[in-house]
Order: sequence, then C-alpha cells, then structure tokens
Amino acid sequence: MTTSSLSIGDPAFWRRPLQERMDDFTTMRAESPFTRSEIPNLLTGEMDEFFAVTRHAELTEISRRPLDFCSGQGSTNISDMPAEALEFFGSFIAMDDPRHARQRGIVARSFTPRRLQGVLDSVETICTEVIDGFCEQGEVDLVEAFSQPFPLLVICDMMGIPRSEFDTVLRATNVILGGGDPEMMGVPAEAFTPGAVDVATLTSALFGAGIELIGLMNELAEFRRTHPTDDLTSALVNAEVGEEMLAPEEIGPFFILLAVAGNDTTRTATSHGMHFLSQHPDQRRIWQDDLAGTTGTAVEEIVRMASPVTFMRRTATRDLSLSDHDISEGDKMILFYGAANRDPRVFDDPERFDVRRDPNPHVGFGGPGPHFCLGAHLARRELSVAFDRLLTRLPDIDLTDDPTYLDALGVPLVGGIKRLPVSFTPTAKVGSA
Repeated sequence: MTTSSLSIGDPAFWRRPLQERMDDFTTMRAESPFTRSEIPNLLTGEMDEFFAVTRHAELTEISRRPLDFCSGQGSTNISDMPAEALEFFGSFIAMDDPRHARQRGIVARSFTPRRLQGVLDSVETICTEVIDGFCEQGEVDLVEAFSQPFPLLVICDMMGIPRSEFDTVLRATNVILGGGDPEMMGVPAEAFTPGAVDVATLTSALFGAGIELIGLMNELAEFRRTHPTDDLTSALVNAEVGEEMLAPEEIGPFFILLAVAGNDTTRTATSHGMHFLSQHPDQRRIWQDDLAGTTGTAVEEIVRMASPVTFMRRTATRDLSLSDHDISEGDKMILFYGAANRDPRVFDDPERFDVRRDPNPHVGFGGPGPHFCLGAHLARRELSVAFDRLLTRLPDIDLTDDPTYLDALGVPLVGGIKRLPVSFTPTAKVGSA
C-alpha cells in the first residue's frame, strides 16, 4: 500500500474549499486504492493508523462484504469510541448482524415509500413555509435561513417532535456533527487550540448533546406508547401483532442517528448544490429551463459532487487480499465517498458538474450492502423539492461571497458549510395565499 505525503489526518486539510480537498484525493487515488494515513487519537494521545479507500471499485467491494469488513468493531469513526459512546451515537450503523438486521428491519418497516407518503407530501408544505420565512428579505445566509431548518423540520414533524423543541434539536445536532468546530460546539475557541485540545470540554459537549436528545425522545416515546398518532415514533414503539419494536433504550440512539444523519446530510447537499450552481451558470440555465426533466439527474449529481457524508469506517475481520494488496485483521479501512465519486475509472470527466449526467452510479448514499442509507428516498425528495422551489420562487438567487466551511478539529463525518451568503429579488410569501 502506498504511503502518501498528504496528511488527510491534519485538520487543515478539511478546512479548505471542497475542490482543493478533491484535488488532493485525485493524487492519492491515482497512486493506489489504499493510502496509509494516521490521525491523532484525542482520548489516548497516540496516533491511529488507517487506510484511506479512494477508488470506487474497492469502496463498493468493501461495502458489500460485511463479514470481511465489519461496522461494529470499535466505531464507524476513525478512532475507536468508548463502548458507552458507541451505544449513544452509533445506533445500527455501528452494528453488525444479527443486531443490525433486527434494528434496521424494525425501522425499515416505517421507511417504505408507502409508509412515508405522508412525510413526503409534507416536504412541499414545509419547504414553502421555510422559504416564506425569508423570501421578502432579499439577502440571507442560506444555511441559517433554509439549508439548516428545512430538513430538520421534516425530521421533527416526521417523529412528532413539537415545534417548540426545534431549537433544542438543532443546537444538539450541531454539536454532534460540528466536527469539533468551537462555534458549532458552543464552547470557547481557546479550548480547541492546535496541540491543546481540551478533551474534557469536547466530551462533555458531545455527551451533553446526546443526553438532551435522548431525554427528549424518551419522553415522547413514553407518551406515544399510550397516546399513539400517525408519526414515526408511534410506529416504532407500538408494534402490530407479530412484529418487533424498538426497546426503550434503543429509541433514543436511533433518534440521534436520524436527527443527525437525516438532517445534516440534506443540509450540506443543499448548500453545496447552491454553490455548484453559482460556479456553473451554464448548468443552472439547463436546469431552470427544464425543471421537470432535469431535477432527477441534477439531484443525483449534487449528491455525487458534494458527497455530504465524508467517510465511514469498516474494520477487517481477518487477513485477506484485495486488489493485490494485503490487508490484516483489525486494519481500519476508511471509505472516502467523495473520492470514489470522482473516480475517472467510473465517471467520464468526473470533475465536471453535469446536471444531466446519466448514468451516475455514485456512492453518496453509501456503497452497496446492508448499510446503504435507509433514508435515501426521503433525501432525494427533500433535495428535489428544495431546488425546485428555490429556483422557481427565487429564480435569480446567487452567492454574494464564498462559503464558510467547518473549522473541523479532525476528519469531519459530514463536510459541512457553516455560512453561505446569497441575494435575490425579494418576493411575496405564498403560504397564506
């Protein structure tokens, strides 16, 4: 395996614009499908070694072989998490069968297109509501005004979380997926100065956010056991005859997974997508001239280019060989989806943003196998509605400055944009019309 001089474990690597990161991955991918790297373990102070998987073929092969490359050993993060943290923040993405199959199966019953139809219908209503909240202003931070609230409101409404708790959920999810950014964590910046990370502050913030979300969800779940409605929480805690349901201790971690993964990925794809359209006005014109005919492929292209989930980890369960490289039991294989999604072996002119790209076998929702994103159908619906409404109601919306990226402490699970200033011609609200 090739040892790269590029330090993807360095936080500075991830604080740069997306294209600069992808340019470095191009070099790594050309050298080898596996690049030996390391990252400091904040809990132990030691360096954790891993192999960056950057090619499409190897990433998909590892994804479809859970017996050889498992998810439940140590963490889906690069560094192992303590067992109590893994139970808190992992849910079934950090499990292997049979536990994984059981929990995913329970949740999957409520994530079919038929069961989700009410949620899918509500996406349009919520999108209209959110745009109404800023459409008269003419200039906003799109992350704050739209990318952030829109998908999280969908999740909260789907779960039956009252609107009065929205700010609580938003604050807690920002902490969990903030990548250690002090602004997102809500802690003093000096606690995270390079070389002097206050691990106690970081741990306290993360567990505090998790406890807050689990407490909120447990309270709602307890109420829904005796007062069921048509929300997802009711479906998960009130099984029909012969069906299993999530145990009380499982519902909270699942909500963390849903609130974090279902919110931040769509949020990040929306922000990156608007940036891509600003960078490629020709593609924007193609899309706006044929919204109905282009939205499907355009959304897939945004997911490919943005690859909101930066990585997932798989751990080798035995000594084996893959693509002529020897892999040892316990090796950490880090699947970098964005790198695989720009692999020239699979995608023609992979650095080109093409809203009509077809075929587009991207792995933005994960590779094939048991951990493929359960919410991909909902995410596609959210992104389709988001851009259809934005480009229709605010047809001249455009960036007024460069994006501000996360000030990540390490390798962020979601490569987010903190701020995205845009301007547009003010327009009237339509929700009350």
